[in-house]
Amino acid sequence: MSWGSELWDQFDNLEKHTQWGIEYLEKYTKFVKERSEIETNYAKQIRNLSKKYQPKKNSREEDESKYTFCRAFLTTLNELNDYAGQHEVIAENLTSQIIAELTRYLQELKTERKSHFHDGRKAQQHIESSWKQLESCKRKFERDCKEADRAQQYFEKMDADINVTKADVEKARQQAQMRHQMAADSKSDYSSYLQKFNQEQNEHYFTVIPNIFQQLQDMEEKRIERIGVCMKTFADVDRQVLPIVGKCLDGMTKAAESIEPKTDSKQVVESYKSGFEPPGDVEFEDYGQAMKRTASETSLSNTREGKEKPTTKTKGKLWPFIKNKNKGSGPEDFSHLPPEQRRKKLQGKLDELNKDIQKEMDQRDALTKMKDVYVKNPQMGDPTSVDPRLSEIGQNIEKLQFEVQKFEGWLAEVEERMPSKSDSHRRSGLYETQNSTTVGNNCAQDRESPDGSYTEEQNSETQVKANINPTPPTNPTSTTPEFDDEFDDEEVLPTIGTCKALYPFEGHNEGTIAVAEGELLYVIEEDKGDGWTRVRRNEDEEGYVPTSYVEVFLETNAKDS
Repeated sequence: MSWGSELWDQFDNLEKHTQWGIEYLEKYTKFVKERSEIETNYAKQIRNLSKKYQPKKNSREEDESKYTFCRAFLTTLNELNDYAGQHEVIAENLTSQIIAELTRYLQELKTERKSHFHDGRKAQQHIESSWKQLESCKRKFERDCKEADRAQQYFEKMDADINVTKADVEKARQQAQMRHQMAADSKSDYSSYLQKFNQEQNEHYFTVIPNIFQQLQDMEEKRIERIGVCMKTFADVDRQVLPIVGKCLDGMTKAAESIEPKTDSKQVVESYKSGFEPPGDVEFEDYGQAMKRTASETSLSNTREGKEKPTTKTKGKLWPFIKNKNKGSGPEDFSHLPPEQRRKKLQGKLDELNKDIQKEMDQRDALTKMKDVYVKNPQMGDPTSVDPRLSEIGQNIEKLQFEVQKFEGWLAEVEERMPSKSDSHRRSGLYETQNSTTVGNNCAQDRESPDGSYTEEQNSETQVKANINPTPPTNPTSTTPEFDDEFDDEEVLPTIGTCKALYPFEGHNEGTIAVAEGELLYVIEEDKGDGWTRVRRNEDEEGYVPTSYVEVFLETNAKDS
C-alpha cells in the first residue's frame, strides 16, 4: 500500500512517525555500542585474570613446570588469553560493521528526511496560498454582485421618481451599468482562478504529495531494512569467532586430558629423592665397658669405610632428621643438598655454562668476520679496534671453561659417592680440555661430617660464585669497529624484514646503532658475510648491529618503513 494514496492527509503523523523511526535507530545504535563496551571490558578482565595466575618469575616456576597438571593449567591460561582476544574481535567488528555504519547512515537519513518534509511544507504552503487567493476572488465577486444589485435598485428608484431630473436618472443608470460590469469582471476572475486552483489542488493531492510521501515511504523501508541487516550482522559477528573459540575450548580440554597423575607422582620422587640408602639397625653400645663409641657400619654413612670415629659429646644426626639451615641459594657446589638433588643441580649448571660458552664463541666468530671486513675495506673501520674485544671474549671463554671443569669435578665426586654410579654420559664434555677428575680433586673436598651426615660448612674454594643465568655478550664500546657514514647520503632503503635484539648493544662507534635487549627493529640490509646487519629504528635512526646480537625474520615482500 502506498502512503501517497492512503495517507494523503496525514502529513503531521508521518512526520512524527519518521522522527520516531530515526530515534529508534539511534537507540539500537546505542545498544550495540554498549554491547561492544561490555565485550571490551570482558576481554580486558579475562586477560587480567589470565595474567594474574601466570607463573611468577622465580625458582618455583621451574618446579611447577615439571608437573603435568601445572603445565595443563598454564595451557588453559594461554587458551583463555586467546579466548579473550576473540571477544576483542567481536567488539572491533561490532564497532566497524554496525556502529560506524549506522552512525553514518543516521546522518544521511536525517538529511534526506529533512529535505522531503521541506518539500512537503513548501507544497502545502503553496496550496494554502492559492486557497486564500481563491477566497479573496470569491469575496470580491460577492461584493461586486451586491454593489451591482444596490446600484440597479437605486437606478430603478430614481427612474420611477417624477421629481428627479433626467440627468440624475442618467447618472444612476450609468452607475448601475458600471457596477454590473464590475460584477461580471469579478465573476470572470473568480471563475478563472477557481479553475486554476482546482488544477493546482488536483496536482497537489494526486501528484506532488504522493511523490513526497512515496519518497518518505522508500526512506522508511530502507531504514527498516538496514536495521534488519544490522541485526543479522550482530549475530554473524559472534558466529564468526565460534570456530576459534571452539579451538580455545578444545585446547583447554586437551590440556586437561594430558594430565597424568602417575607421571606427576613419579616427578615427586625425582624432585625429592636424596640418593641415600635407608639407615640400618643401630648396634647396641655397652657403656658398662670402657670402650670408645664406634659409628655403626650399618648406620647412614656416605664414606662406607667402616673406620671407627672418636666419640664426641654431640652425637651426629642421621640425614633424614637434619633440617636445612640454608634458606638462600646455598654454597656454589650445592653441597647442602642430598646427592641426587646435588647431581641434578650440578648438571643443570653445566648445561648453562656450556650455553654461555657457545654464545661467547658466536660473538667471537662474528667479530672475527667483522675484522676481516675491516682488513679488506679499511674505510669501514680500524681492524685493530676489534682486538681488545676479541681478547676480552677469549678471557671470558677461558673463565667459563674453568667453571665447567670445576663443576664437572664436583659432579664426578657426587656420582662416585652415590650408591649407584651414574653413567659417564651425565657429564657434558663439549668443552672439556683437561682431566676433570684432577680439577675435581683440587676444587672439591669431602662434605661429610665425622658422623656421616652432610655438613652445612663450605670450603674456601666455593666462595667464587658463578653466574647461574646465561650471560649476554658484553656491550662493545670503544673496541667496536667504526663504520663510516657514507650511507647517510644514500636513498632510504626499503625494509626487508624485522629483527629482535637478543642482547643489548651500545653502538658507540660511527655507523653503528645502539639497541636494547628485546627491542624490535626493521632490517634494511642482510648480513653480507661480514657479521653485521643493517637495521632501522625510524626514519632518522639506522645503522649496523652484530648479526649474532639479533634474531632476524625476513619477509617475502619488502615494505618501505
